[in-house]
Amino acid sequence: MAAAVTVVSNPMLNLEEDPSFDVDKLSYEIFSILETKFLFGYDSIPTTPLQENLKLKPITTSNNISNNNNNNNNNFVGKVRVLSIDGGGATDGILAATALARLESFLRRKSGNPNARIAHFFDVVAGAGAGGILAALLFTRGKDGNPIFTADQALGFLIQNRRKLFRVSPESTLRRLLRRPAKLESLFAKTFGESTTLKDTLKTVLIPCYDLSSNGPFVFSRADAVEFDGYDFKMKDVCAATSAVGPVEMKSVDGRTKILAVNGEVAMNNPTAAAITHVLHNKQEFPMCNGVEDLLVVSLGNGESQFDVANSIHNGTQLVRIAGDGASDMVDQAVSMAFGQCRTSNYVRIQANESLAKKHGGLKKGMKSSSESVDMLAVTENMLEQKNVESVLFQGKKMVETTNLEKLELFAGDLIKEQERRKTSILPTVTLKQSSPSPRTSSATTLSNSTLSSC
Repeated sequence: MAAAVTVVSNPMLNLEEDPSFDVDKLSYEIFSILETKFLFGYDSIPTTPLQENLKLKPITTSNNISNNNNNNNNNFVGKVRVLSIDGGGATDGILAATALARLESFLRRKSGNPNARIAHFFDVVAGAGAGGILAALLFTRGKDGNPIFTADQALGFLIQNRRKLFRVSPESTLRRLLRRPAKLESLFAKTFGESTTLKDTLKTVLIPCYDLSSNGPFVFSRADAVEFDGYDFKMKDVCAATSAVGPVEMKSVDGRTKILAVNGEVAMNNPTAAAITHVLHNKQEFPMCNGVEDLLVVSLGNGESQFDVANSIHNGTQLVRIAGDGASDMVDQAVSMAFGQCRTSNYVRIQANESLAKKHGGLKKGMKSSSESVDMLAVTENMLEQKNVESVLFQGKKMVETTNLEKLELFAGDLIKEQERRKTSILPTVTLKQSSPSPRTSSATTLSNSTLSSC
């Protein structure tokens, strides 16, 4: 809610005696402050001569004091760590996979633990499309209790199976989204097994798809799965649903929930906002998290596509990609604005541009990143060496001095500090649910009554 303002008396300005004073002008100034506060935060409000004369100040209320006290307590209990991974993008998910491999390497070196995994340092993961596959690989529990894949192994999985997962062909993007090759179903079954479900994930997992039966997004959620079998799905089906293996008709483990799923990138290519919403509204698992200041979020993009400006209007495939990139950027900018003053410390976005990678040698002249002859690892490494770009809604983008890779290394340090702080903390930051007899739908999950069949 916008901050209230009060008029402090000023001997230099008598509102009742000054006939030149325009009440409408005063109203305009006040509402300008309220509007600017709503959009950009109080610290960024420009000062006008009238505001200086009136000495407009925010009112301190008991609610403000209470909120400040809550913030101090929240700092004591720590921050919830969130990992968000975009859909395939220009690199078919390999940029995010490379970033995760480098991040895991930083975590191992800085923590002194050679066996450290990504899942050990995050509380929540959300991924769409290729990002959903990465989330499943890195956060599904194996027989030894650790994730079934390291970040390096997950990167190798995407590279090795790239042609199966993201078949390069001249067909339109929409046809690719709606294909259903049988080879992928067997690939996921071999990787995750027939019995592994959402309940077998190590942390809170959110993986979206688009449900054609309800004409809306559907988010596979571990929080829901542990409470009700009607929301628990096999991991092989979850990956099939979010990676464009569709339309796919699937059922929950108890057969009560049925959906007709297509690509998760259609639903939400950038799932960062869904992950944040889930945390802020899930007080059972995150009881001390009251706002974005209580979060540490890293959002991994997969490269913005290089478009042919002259032909993009007449090219359906490019229009679909433009729409996807635009939606991801809009989420990034809105989330960045929501973090306000703490966006530089609590929110990191890793994204890169295909054309910049080409200029730096990752792509040879005349090649596209979708070409099989391109060394995609070289492309993504060059993308990580690009300077990081920060963006805020209505304020555009700006390039900062640190590179994407340097941002990841700094963020790894923050993750380790939070991990060490929890070892001595009395209050738990996260209380991961294991089971519950009562059904609940999380804030991130959309499920219509039509998708539930009768018992």
